[in-house]
Amino acid sequence: MAFPSGTLKGKIHSDEMFTKKYLFLFVVLAGLSCDSPLTETLSKSMDDKKPNRLIHEKSPYLLQHAYNPVDWYPWGPEAFEKAARENKPIFLSIGYSTCHWCHVMEHESFADPEVARLLNDTFICIKVDREERPDIDDVYMTICQLVTGSGGWPLTIFMTPDKKPFFAATYIPKNNRFGRTGLMDLIPKIKELWQTKRNSLLESSEKVADVLTQANHGSPGKELTEDTLKSAFQYFSDNFDSHYGGFGQDQKFPTPHNFLFLLRYWKRTGDAHALEMLEKTLVKMRQGGIFDHIGFGFHRYSTDPQWLAPHFEKMLYDQAMLAMAYTEAYQATGKEIYKNTAREIFTYVLRDMTAPAGGFYSAEDADSEGEEGKFYLWSVDEIRHILEPDEADLAIKTFNMEVGGNFIDQTTGENIGSNIPHLINDLSLIAEEWEVSESDLQSRLGKARQKLFSARKKRIHPLKDDKVLADWNGLMIAAFAKGARVFHEAEYQEAAQKALDFIFEKMRNTDGGLMHRFREGESAIPAYLDDYAFLICGLLELYETTFEVAHLEKALELTHYLLEHFDDKKNGGFYFTGDDAERLLVRKKEIYDGAIPSGNSVMMLNLLRLGRLTGNPEFEEMANRLTKAFSGTVEKNPYPFTMLLTALDFAIGPSFEVVIVGDPDADDTQQMVKALQSRFIPNKVVLLRAADKENPPVTNIAEFTKNLTAIEGKATAYVCLNFRCELPTTDVNAMLELLNVGA
Repeated sequence: MAFPSGTLKGKIHSDEMFTKKYLFLFVVLAGLSCDSPLTETLSKSMDDKKPNRLIHEKSPYLLQHAYNPVDWYPWGPEAFEKAARENKPIFLSIGYSTCHWCHVMEHESFADPEVARLLNDTFICIKVDREERPDIDDVYMTICQLVTGSGGWPLTIFMTPDKKPFFAATYIPKNNRFGRTGLMDLIPKIKELWQTKRNSLLESSEKVADVLTQANHGSPGKELTEDTLKSAFQYFSDNFDSHYGGFGQDQKFPTPHNFLFLLRYWKRTGDAHALEMLEKTLVKMRQGGIFDHIGFGFHRYSTDPQWLAPHFEKMLYDQAMLAMAYTEAYQATGKEIYKNTAREIFTYVLRDMTAPAGGFYSAEDADSEGEEGKFYLWSVDEIRHILEPDEADLAIKTFNMEVGGNFIDQTTGENIGSNIPHLINDLSLIAEEWEVSESDLQSRLGKARQKLFSARKKRIHPLKDDKVLADWNGLMIAAFAKGARVFHEAEYQEAAQKALDFIFEKMRNTDGGLMHRFREGESAIPAYLDDYAFLICGLLELYETTFEVAHLEKALELTHYLLEHFDDKKNGGFYFTGDDAERLLVRKKEIYDGAIPSGNSVMMLNLLRLGRLTGNPEFEEMANRLTKAFSGTVEKNPYPFTMLLTALDFAIGPSFEVVIVGDPDADDTQQMVKALQSRFIPNKVVLLRAADKENPPVTNIAEFTKNLTAIEGKATAYVCLNFRCELPTTDVNAMLELLNVGA
């Protein structure tokens, strides 16, 4: 996967920090690019092949390489000790199970005995799953980006036995191709340089390590203000694609936290353009081929400006964040397209990405039978074979399918005769053309879609990465919790609760901390900042859905653990790894909101919410320190930090605290709760006090609620705005007026 250049502008803050005079090997091997696309399948016979050390791993990605002739090691002391003992450099390859170009490189080079012989002779070879070890990936991906101005996976690093890199690239072909140096030429050059000019390589590696350390310091500054929000909004306004939605004119990534920011900016300012950009993008994405119109769920990103031709892998975190964005868009506008899209995402996750025990799987591959997207593509003949003539005509017309195919293969530039189902027009226009009602059209289309889905189920499915990751599960729990309360859907609440129970039962260590990954009965890898931050977010969302105080207690428990082991008490913010984690080149602090929001951004909002929920101002002070730790960096270029900006929007206010006192089962209490849940009021926290029914009582968490009572036995709302409390009310409409949303 190649990062779009716009994204890199946010990630790489100081191009001047690194110059080619430090990159000895890059000068020698000029022309090897670090830019590449993404996705894969592995099905090849293992007959008569001897497994390497990766056969003992749990990671699906590592297991895909377990029968390579490359003498792979997992990351660990054994590999580095051998490299030091034999005086060899390290060949580090980082990827993930649904990465297309990772598997192209595996099939082309790592499964090739000729390449393997050169690698084994020159290097100690280490394979890393970036989803299991994001700490390792983050360090070396940052190096690749600083060095080359780009990045992506597979990530290829050459480094010394003490983990200091002297060269970085992404995909490298077996043989020289179109100006890109191949492994067959590259490896002998590395071997010669290591033997004859090692001091230069070591000097280069020291410079790389120094620059990484400098880049990790961040840029503290003053408090961020509303002007920061305006600056980010201006970027989106300037770069908005008014025809297709989204931002920029090339590849398009969904980046759902941008949508959350735009919704809040519209709510804050009333600027119609913010809502226009959001709605145009959400509608075009839902209509485009990036959405799976037959089985639901979103693919990773679009290779074109029209959202037509995606990279077909499906990631759990995309489903979670997009479900939240569409759910909030429905709250804000009341438009059924957003509600339906969110529910379709949830349908996909419940059907295909939920483990029987409750956790959510990580991803589905793009490839099947060795071809990207084959599982998702259709010919017109197939459609006519599966459907009745009238149904086929409707499906072909609605989904814009053509006899010759409707898209150009991005790799070959050819039309391959296959179709990606997608919409061009609203269903209302199609219904008008067919002279039927929109509801009738939807019913007929739904029946046709179900037949196509049943037929597609018989195809060879893409690989499913069935590991359970605490951080991605935290996001999905948050999404299901939000969906449960907005759509009043008990199944979503049950899914969130079941996943939460799974994590707390299966993914805890002996000191109360979390584990990052679970697969095949084994939890492993001490959790990272994102695991804690995202799960705390899920707990807070689930509390506001169920009002079970136990969720707040667990959120506080994890927060205190995070403060003890991850907090930078001197400078503010949180390290990505705990104080007892393996020492890498640097202990990183990340604020950049990429495909997934950063743990620091999410944790800032968590702290603000916890501060208001508990009445403890220390949490808000921690959030303020966190912001200042990164504010200099953010102020220079705010748009790559939109999740942080949603927290800033909450901090600046207006923000609300609402306490409802009443019988949770009574109609008047339910009416108050549902009125809050149906409106888009992002900058609020809600507590429910039912003193004689709660065990434990909410007063254990929020002592300030102890003296709040129900007026005349009726459900009563206590509303505070920006640290100022209004008179309590038993009237739902009066409560909504206090929240500036009206009835």
